[in-house]
Formats: sequence, C-alpha cells, structure tokens
Amino acid sequence: MIDQHILNPKSQKYYVKQYLDGIRNELRGKKVIDIPAGNGATSEILLEAGAEVEPFDLFPEYFLLKGLECKRADITDHIPVPDEHADWVTCQEGIEHFSDQLRAFKEINRVLKQGGRLLLTTPSYSNLSAKLSYLLFESETHKQMPPNEIDDIWMADSSLSKELYHGHIFMIGLQKLRVLAKLSGFRIAGIKYMRLSKGSLVLFPFFYPLIWISSWMRYFRNMRKHAGIPSRAKKEVYREQLRINLNPKNLLNKHTFIIFEKEMKAKDVAFRFESIVKPFGQIM
Repeated sequence: MIDQHILNPKSQKYYVKQYLDGIRNELRGKKVIDIPAGNGATSEILLEAGAEVEPFDLFPEYFLLKGLECKRADITDHIPVPDEHADWVTCQEGIEHFSDQLRAFKEINRVLKQGGRLLLTTPSYSNLSAKLSYLLFESETHKQMPPNEIDDIWMADSSLSKELYHGHIFMIGLQKLRVLAKLSGFRIAGIKYMRLSKGSLVLFPFFYPLIWISSWMRYFRNMRKHAGIPSRAKKEVYREQLRINLNPKNLLNKHTFIIFEKEMKAKDVAFRFESIVKPFGQIM
C-alpha cells in the first residue's frame, strides 16, 4: 500500500476506495484512465480490482506505484490515447487545479466510450462552510487566504514541463460542475456522500430556510421566463438544479464526489432554443 490515507475516514481517498471496492465486478477487465494519477493510490486500488489502468499526470515524477508507468499528459490539452478508448476515467482531486475545466471535460468525453463513466472528486465549494468562507474573503476555508501566487503555485519546474502545477485556484461547486458536464455530453449519474462538515452543520439551521425559500422563488420565476421554450425542457433543467441546491447532504458534505455518465459525444451537444437566440446586431 503506497498511501496510508486510504485507511483514514477523514481522507477523501478512504471513500473513493470504499466505492471502488464496491464495484469491483464492474471494473474487472475494464480500461480505466487515472488522471491526475498523483502518487498512484487510486491506480493501485483499480489494479487490485482487476482493471486495466492507464495513469497520466502533468508531473508523473510524483507517481510511486512500482510496475506501472505513469505518462506525462496535460488534460486541458490532450490525453495521448485514441477516441472512445476507456470505460472509466477517474479524476480525483484534479478539477480544482485545471485552468480550462470545460476543455478538460471535453477531453475526458473524447477518451470515454459511449456510456462510460467519470469518477470525480474535489474539495466541496457547495457546502455551507465553504460558501461562508467565499462570502467573507473569497477563500476555500476560514483558515486560508484567497488563491494567490504564493500559496497556489505548487510546482514550477521548466526542466520537466512548461506548465505550472496550480493549487486550488479553480475551485468549483456542484452547479457549475453540472453545467460543464452537460455542455460536454455528460449527465450526473450519482452524487456520493463522504463525511460531515461540522462548520456547515452549525450554519445549517440558520441558512437552510433562506436557501429553501430563495431556491423555490428562483425556480418559479424562471419557469415563467422564455415562453417559447417547452415547459418540459425548462422543468427538466431547473428541477435538477433545484434538487442539487436543496439537498441537505450537498450543503453538509465535506467533500464533493460525483459520478458522471457519457450520454453523447461533446461535438453532438446542442442547446439552441430559437426563442432566446438574439441576432448579433441586436442591442442587448
């Protein structure tokens, strides 16, 4: 075992291992891309489950797992595998480091087979404690400064790569993850609960009534807009967003853990509604 954190219930790696151990039969013999692979902890779990693992990282020098080669790759540029190559992609603690998150989603879509799945984890930017930290100082937690060039450049070595390894500069919440996934041809197949954020629990009784009222008001207001769009289409989108916003687990979850499923190729995604498309020459 190369990483003891997978045995620690305070670590997100513990919950990822629990999930992967629970779907061993589904993973056996499947091609899984692990990016960013980090020290190789997730690759090790996948190998033990019988998967064919292909690890990639911007800095493969971090990879510690023996007997498996981790190749250098920038997910926002290109993963060096053919189209529709993998059954699964694991992106554990990666999305918050990516400067072009939509491009990353589209590249993951490219390498996944139809119906393939993406396992994604990231520090929660949707729990109440994180929301309050952002309100007060645009920071990830109450203990941290906002993202900056001192704390959030984690690797800069031009002899290895021209790219910088950014820290948590690009933190992202559930609603934005949802829309980037939709724009890239994915749907949310499941949101997994990890562990309780104690700070969020303290805030919950004070803020949840406001969140509940505000969310429903926005829902009904937007259902009345865009009369030319079928009510069914609006309800499908807005109800999913409403469920995400009102689910107490999402507001209390210490960490974000989502499973996405590829519905279509990214190039086939289309959301054009003629009733709301304005000509370029029209004054907005």
